[in-house]
Amino acid sequence: MSYSTILYDVNESILTITLNRPDILNAFNTSMLSEIIDALDRADADDRIRCIIFTGAGRAFCAGADLSAGEKTFNADARDDNADGPHRDGGGRLTLRIFECKKPVIAAINGPAVGIGATMTLPMDIRLCSSSAKVGFVFSRRGVVPEACSSFFLPRVVGISKALEWCYSGRVFPAEEALSGGLVRSIHKPEDLLADAKHIARELVENTSAVSTALIRQMMWQMLGADHPMEAHKIDSRGMYFTGKSADAKEGIESFLEKRPAKFPLEVSKDMPPFFPWWENRKFL
Repeated sequence: MSYSTILYDVNESILTITLNRPDILNAFNTSMLSEIIDALDRADADDRIRCIIFTGAGRAFCAGADLSAGEKTFNADARDDNADGPHRDGGGRLTLRIFECKKPVIAAINGPAVGIGATMTLPMDIRLCSSSAKVGFVFSRRGVVPEACSSFFLPRVVGISKALEWCYSGRVFPAEEALSGGLVRSIHKPEDLLADAKHIARELVENTSAVSTALIRQMMWQMLGADHPMEAHKIDSRGMYFTGKSADAKEGIESFLEKRPAKFPLEVSKDMPPFFPWWENRKFL
């Protein structure tokens, strides 16, 4: 697929996906949805890619949904692109795909992140933002509800009280409040943001097993919905049994004892354990 709304750049095992509609503040539309999903599919299949960074072109990260359709914007029955069958929220399709990704995902929020621009970052693993960034879960001010599975993700990221406060009010708030509320890891100078995100990504790329990282990502996310620690014990035990006898474990121990950088041989595309993915197959309706 050729891309018209995003940029896809791989350098030093890091994929940078840049939302690229700067003239309209990277507003989200169906083309961007399809292109990001395709980019994530490519990334999961490419063992050269060890980490993914999302950022925005120009002065915004993503100003939310493209509102050029006017009152039809959120009305699935009125839009020309409405498909047959049950309506699925496009933002939810995106965040579910990010949730299922096998590579760590970092958000470098370089400017305003509003609506889907904010909710798309919630299943990303680490969120950094520029000092010029602003965030808003503005749905109540547009007469709709939070989308992109954010009723699942946002309370788990920042707690139920803060999630409700932000979504009830629908106000746009500055980077400092995003930090104090636990939404982002840190605030950076605009000119340093992407370089700092890449520094974090390189630490993951250079020092860790790709298979271990892929398993850790899903173990942590999937256990957010578990109803008892025994569920974690079950998957921890299966994971330790598989990884403990793997070539990566052998290399990890030997490199540590020999005081040298590890060169992990296993690849995500072909060396994931037979129980992966272990969670139940879920379908929409």
